[in-house]
Amino acid sequence: MDLLFAPARALAGEVRVPGDKSVTHRAYLLSALAEGTTTITGANPGADCEATLAALSALGAQVSRGEPGTARIAGRPAGFDAPAGDLDLGNSGTGLRLLTGALAGHLISGAATLSGDASLRGRPMRRIVEPLVSMGAEVTTRGPEGTPPLTVRAARGRLRGLLHVLPVASAQVKSCLLLAGLAAEGTTVVEEPLPSRDHTERMLPVFGVAVRRPAPNRCALDGPARLASPGALGVPGDFSAAFFWLVAGTIAPAGELLLPGVGLNPGRIGGLTVLQRMGAAITVSNRRTEGGEPVGDLTVHPARLTASDVAPEEIPALLDELPALAVAQAYARGVSRVRGAGELRVKESDRIRAVVNALRALGGTVDEVEGGWDVTGGPLSGGVVESRGDHRIAMAFGIAGLGATGPVLVREGEMIDTSYPCFYSDLRDRATFR
Repeated sequence: MDLLFAPARALAGEVRVPGDKSVTHRAYLLSALAEGTTTITGANPGADCEATLAALSALGAQVSRGEPGTARIAGRPAGFDAPAGDLDLGNSGTGLRLLTGALAGHLISGAATLSGDASLRGRPMRRIVEPLVSMGAEVTTRGPEGTPPLTVRAARGRLRGLLHVLPVASAQVKSCLLLAGLAAEGTTVVEEPLPSRDHTERMLPVFGVAVRRPAPNRCALDGPARLASPGALGVPGDFSAAFFWLVAGTIAPAGELLLPGVGLNPGRIGGLTVLQRMGAAITVSNRRTEGGEPVGDLTVHPARLTASDVAPEEIPALLDELPALAVAQAYARGVSRVRGAGELRVKESDRIRAVVNALRALGGTVDEVEGGWDVTGGPLSGGVVESRGDHRIAMAFGIAGLGATGPVLVREGEMIDTSYPCFYSDLRDRATFR
């Protein structure tokens, strides 16, 4: 479905963004492994998290639904049953990678095959398969070059803890190995070249499992470990979803946006730091902690932006926000450079190529480099953008239309539903169009 985004005169109001997608995946998985029943509120309603929940149900976890964003999960501390068919994770790389780690040591018998849509079946999985096999797990790939479908067979014995050094910082790979480490004998240690988001490390203690951090880029846990349900767990608003609104409110000609209850995990808010460095008028108030995660309310006003470079060491804390940040860079005075973001090549799309093509389609000036881009700020015109089946590309270049001289048509805009089903309607309700 194509979506049309028109230029706006103003953008104003209050927006409650969906629950954090990354936190929701982890809340579902840890609840399914824990002793007792967990009630999760504020969960992300998108297709990615729904796919994870459906997979856990197929593995024998008892799942019941209440109000929107609420789920009750009765855990399976003894382990998961083999599913009757393949587990379809849709477009969710997070769901597939984390669930593979959980199954590696918690599948009681038989085998489980994890797959997804065409995009997910093209994403690399050797980064989790090889260390899991080193731990004693039985995981194989059927796709070319280590891509899904993945098949996990019940381990023949207890997994073994290991020290694994990641060549590239990745919260998904780190979390996969920590989830496997819950069922392993000994200590599982993951070391990264740069710190990545730490949602798993924050949530495990909520379920009674201690996580040590012997160094800023290292985390460790001792296994085997049993999880105990906290009873209730709230999910904060998704910062990645809020970031689209932060950019939109900054480039809009007028208005004020309030975003209450947004997660402010230090490993996630690099985009906020860069936007403020560029001159964005964003304030944070009512800071608090919910479910182990820092939370706050964000207010944004229109502002004139100045170009700013993004260095490789900043990338892990803003990787998912880079497509929307590229839109802000296109509206900034000067040249903004992004380096060290090669991980974008293997997301739902090649996001570097997708960003470059989209900006050019809207009249922007941008040069592609191996690990990023150089964007020269200037006015954007209307045009047609190919989302490439990627929800973040669709949302990023939808909001680009708010400050453009003409409307922006986003092809395959329905992909937004994987993470933010109400985004288009929320935007239309709060924008005054020219």
